[in-house]
Amino acid sequence: MQNGIASIMDWLLGPEPPDQGPSLGDSSPVDSQLPSALSTSGGPLHRLRSLWGSRASHLWPRWLFLRALGLIYFSAFYSLLFQIKGLIGPDGILPAGDYLEAVSKYYGAYRYWFAPTLLWFSDSNHALMLICAVGLAASILLTLNLWPRGMLVVCFVAYLSFVAAGQDFAGYQSDGMLLSAGFISMFFAPSGFRPRLGRANAPSRASLFLLQLVWFTIYFESGLAKMLSGEVAWRNLTAMDDYYQNGPLPTWIGWYAQQLPHWFHSGTVLLTLGAELAIVWMLFLPRRLRIICFWIVTPFEIGIIITANYTFLNYLVLSLGILLLDDRFVDWIWKSWGGRWRAGDGDATGAGAERLPQPAARAGDDAIPAMRPVVSGPAGPRKSLSALWLQLRASAGTLSLALVFYGIAAQLLAMMLPWLPLPLAPVRVLDPFRVANRYGLFAVMTRQRYEIEFQGTQDGKTWTAYPFRYKPQEPSKAPGIYAPYQPRFDWNLWFASLGPWRDYPFVVYTEERLLKNDEEVLHLFAGNPFAAAPPKRIRAVIWQYWFTDVPTKRATGMWWRRQLLGLYAPGLQREADGKITAVDSSEIAPAPASR
Repeated sequence: MQNGIASIMDWLLGPEPPDQGPSLGDSSPVDSQLPSALSTSGGPLHRLRSLWGSRASHLWPRWLFLRALGLIYFSAFYSLLFQIKGLIGPDGILPAGDYLEAVSKYYGAYRYWFAPTLLWFSDSNHALMLICAVGLAASILLTLNLWPRGMLVVCFVAYLSFVAAGQDFAGYQSDGMLLSAGFISMFFAPSGFRPRLGRANAPSRASLFLLQLVWFTIYFESGLAKMLSGEVAWRNLTAMDDYYQNGPLPTWIGWYAQQLPHWFHSGTVLLTLGAELAIVWMLFLPRRLRIICFWIVTPFEIGIIITANYTFLNYLVLSLGILLLDDRFVDWIWKSWGGRWRAGDGDATGAGAERLPQPAARAGDDAIPAMRPVVSGPAGPRKSLSALWLQLRASAGTLSLALVFYGIAAQLLAMMLPWLPLPLAPVRVLDPFRVANRYGLFAVMTRQRYEIEFQGTQDGKTWTAYPFRYKPQEPSKAPGIYAPYQPRFDWNLWFASLGPWRDYPFVVYTEERLLKNDEEVLHLFAGNPFAAAPPKRIRAVIWQYWFTDVPTKRATGMWWRRQLLGLYAPGLQREADGKITAVDSSEIAPAPASR
């Protein structure tokens, strides 16, 4: 019994076997790679496995995915370079130092676990920029395939350091997706400084499956949340009627999509629900059906990318979808396009070979060092220490992946079967690290579009608006395409516009910073209309926005029409003695539910 369990664990945590050839029906080469517990001739698992045919390797999908992941990390750190000081710097809207001080007082010795961030050492602007710069450099090296495992660790630690201290400006579902995929990829990536394709370190089955599981749960849990939320717009097929207009940061392509007839929007509702609740289950079917699934969901994701700015979220989901493919398919695509792999290109299988490089012939040579079994035998002290180190690495890797799997599976089961008595302690242990998450994109649809605008005045009569960089403001300005860049300040103002100001105090904190002409916060805006002298009063007003229709745009050139609803939050005024007081609190517009 113990030997059988050990055999199965070695199979799960060990590397994939080499590609077994193009046939879908052969089975004996695969059986030779399976543990005896799974490959007994005539057994049910053997018969089930034969339906899938031989297993193809995933060296090229892994290579492509990790390059894409490097670019996504790059976009995340690059956007933070221009925002992080204004968001959580010492003079920012929500200083990380104040937050960590409060965490320290409340959690005491557990503060480092609750907020796992390098900013405990220093929360200065220099420390913030250093974290971004190091993460940016590591993402570039990851993209260039230089020491991918090490760079994934650096990227994860740097990004987690921001998310753990980012407060209102972090913790989005996209942040959790990136941290989850980035963490699992540390076990998925090949070892070595310049591994190229990584034929000597084939991906482990466990890490590959977990990344595919993350892809699956993003879709399926989002579909499940739509059904469980009771949102009538999904049930009566009207959820997409105003979707392109009411999202956080629309695009100009979304404006044109909004003009399409209702039958088109109803069709996209059916496509969305079908993809999230049904099509993604093709992940667990034979490889040809997985490839078909890839060709269904990829155009779906591209359509989302061009019609809405959801930062790097859809780029990450798109990249995870690459893992539905395998080396055999990539090789077929390459040959179909007339590709020819030159001899001497490092990973070629032979001189002038037309096939893309395949894994090494011996599965034992493909073992990931962190997962490779330790061979006992006579050895000196140095070899014994090395063997002990490998055992510790293997144990840590096994425990980490097991916890992540349980965290993902438990949250999925909790959505499907809320009455199931599942132990949630492991889930809570992982919560601060955001590596096992629950997703629920667009469970409830936004039916109106509101925009918060900051205005200042010197005389109390003439109010001048602060121009935003990304979010809609001027009706004549076309919505842009910014993703995967994430303007977190503009993004968060969209969420704030949907609720009362007391739930989003960062709006009032922003007013205070603008009243002082704080340089770092002003960098979050496109300009400073009070560069000569700070304003004497600041207010935040709220507008309702609508896309114009085609005749209106042709006649006026306007992309938007808008209506002023009133004050969003109390205004602030700078007194003669320098004190700041609240004004106009009685003129605040009703909360969105009452509008």
